[in-house]
Amino acid sequence: MTRLAIMIGVAAATVGIIYGYDSSNIGGALIYLTAEFRLDAAGQGLLATTVVVGEIAGALFGGALANRIGRKPTMVLVASTFTLFSLLSGIAPSLEFLIAARFLLGLTIGVSVVVVPVFVAESAPTRSRGAFLVLYQVATVSGIVLGYLIAMALAPTGSWRWMLGLAAVPGIIITVLLLRLPDTARWYIMKGRTAEARKALTQIEGDAIDIDAEIETITAGFATAHTSGWLDLLRPPFLRATLFVVGLGFFVQATGINAIVYYSPSIFKSMGYTDHVTQLGLSALVQVAGLIAVFIALLVIDRMGRRPVLLIGIGTMIAANALLVGVFLVGGGTFDGALTVLGFIGLILFTAGFTFGFGSLVWVYAGEAMPAHLRALGATVMLTADLVANVIVGLVFPSLLQSAGGAGTFAIFGVIAVLAFGFVTWLAPETKGRPLEDIGRFWENGGSWTAKR
Repeated sequence: MTRLAIMIGVAAATVGIIYGYDSSNIGGALIYLTAEFRLDAAGQGLLATTVVVGEIAGALFGGALANRIGRKPTMVLVASTFTLFSLLSGIAPSLEFLIAARFLLGLTIGVSVVVVPVFVAESAPTRSRGAFLVLYQVATVSGIVLGYLIAMALAPTGSWRWMLGLAAVPGIIITVLLLRLPDTARWYIMKGRTAEARKALTQIEGDAIDIDAEIETITAGFATAHTSGWLDLLRPPFLRATLFVVGLGFFVQATGINAIVYYSPSIFKSMGYTDHVTQLGLSALVQVAGLIAVFIALLVIDRMGRRPVLLIGIGTMIAANALLVGVFLVGGGTFDGALTVLGFIGLILFTAGFTFGFGSLVWVYAGEAMPAHLRALGATVMLTADLVANVIVGLVFPSLLQSAGGAGTFAIFGVIAVLAFGFVTWLAPETKGRPLEDIGRFWENGGSWTAKR
């Protein structure tokens, strides 16, 4: 693997740090924002999910923007504007200003979650494409852990401004890294810039492949596609693919992971932990377990395949939900030592199962599930569905936890996880080791790698 290939995988995937950091630092900041702005449960949900509403708007045009100006320029734009809006969040003079800044922050993140998987999938060598895509989740979880640790370090000062504003630091670093990368060969070919595509492939692949043959294969894939409009997503043979990416995107968030990320401190409070530093420290420890799980996924994704990893992860989430339901039923609002430990284990299993399965595979399938001419648009609809579910969960979770209690809340998440398991078993393709140009044939054959007679 060439040095540039490694740099592309690392630099592009680390955009996930800014996504993860923003997801968790609001969890720490909410402790102090709630007191300063006198927020009730609904107000907390609004502030936490405002950024996600912006992400939906960004995701809706992220694919089209990446097709128009390029994958790399779009990511540079994302990282630089993330830096600006993070700073504005930290200096917000009022709640209204903060909500507006977080909406704009979400706009940039929404574009990033669409374009990064496409960029990585189109740049990575086929033999290690899955691992490169999982790197994005490694970076995302690392960002989540970093957000909680910084919030914990700042907890004695109660400074939510520093918690939010420090997100600008990784934004600056990532912008500098991205400026040194080329765009993808597939985007160059889509724009008729064959010489630049050949140069990019040579730099990334070295002598590992026949560059001329690869150029011909990629060019032929675009030549037979004819169109790449939104309506193509709703027509056979790719309607089945659209159903898969939309359903997968929705289930990723509907199973409740961001309820854990946003509100871990509140969950630990309901378990009897009243100290803010302890709440944030335990929340960070839960995410460390998730980080370990995603590293395991990174090691096995190109060996075991996509479907087994995803199904093992969802199965672990189902077991974790069952454990958490039992803990809250037995505890009845009062937790002793044993129940607290079991509840903590349940949250660790839930998070580890998610990052191993859904968390890793959503980025893999965002980059792999669609043929070349629909890849960016497919990633757009997948991640828009993901973010819509994120908004729903973020808005209802605080009130749901109050009204249904922990047992009822995790029972609902458990039922959704069971439905997700069945959905993945039914529709998810196994794309391990398949060239990107072969993906379209799977859907053209009605969800099979071999043509039906």
